[in-house]
Amino acid sequence: MIRDIITIDEEKCNGCALCVNACHEGALQMVDGKAKLISESYCDGLGDCLPECPTGAIKIEKREAADYDEEEVKKRMGKSKSGQVVPCSCPSTAMNTFEHRSNDKHETSKHLQTEKMEPQLRQWPCQLQLVPVNAPFFNQAKLLIAADCTAYAYADIHNSFMKGKITLIGCPKLDSGDYAAKLSEIIKNNLIESVQVLRMTVPCCGGLVNSVKQALINSGKMIPWSVVTISPEGNIIE
Repeated sequence: MIRDIITIDEEKCNGCALCVNACHEGALQMVDGKAKLISESYCDGLGDCLPECPTGAIKIEKREAADYDEEEVKKRMGKSKSGQVVPCSCPSTAMNTFEHRSNDKHETSKHLQTEKMEPQLRQWPCQLQLVPVNAPFFNQAKLLIAADCTAYAYADIHNSFMKGKITLIGCPKLDSGDYAAKLSEIIKNNLIESVQVLRMTVPCCGGLVNSVKQALINSGKMIPWSVVTISPEGNIIE
């Protein structure tokens, strides 16, 4: 089938192995000092490895390749039949719980009565796959490209990140389709002032960052852009 899959330029590869550590499907290994794609069926094509490569040796191309075999990857990476994730498996599916300090019930109620949070979503739709590339709200817009989970992990996302921006959301792990292609058209055909990516710490969110980076390259426009990373506990990492 024709699908997205990585390709590695051996001449550019410096053997740092950062991409191997970033690939949670086990698709990459070091062979004779160079990173190699050991099986097409292990590569999901999301590009978690791309942001880690310091030399730009890794790219995603659309070509004929074997189907991604998720079941085989699970077996390879040690996922048990019961569905529990062992430490070597993908962090985006690892289970955990968090405890957050809450205020006194009376004080919380009083605060809510005196200061109602105003929503900052400025347009609809907000899902990246659904939004039209020529929507009028893109004119002179500051874009926020946010991973789905960030809205639940970061309590003040509306005031801290969405305010004054056009917000587009997506999950490269679960959504099908090419984010980079659509974002390229949005940036090419509209006057976009800036782009901010809001991602989680999990490696699969690297696909979102890579899509934005590729879209900016494809558009040929020099637009200010930045990346903010949120931890599952709700902290800003960078």
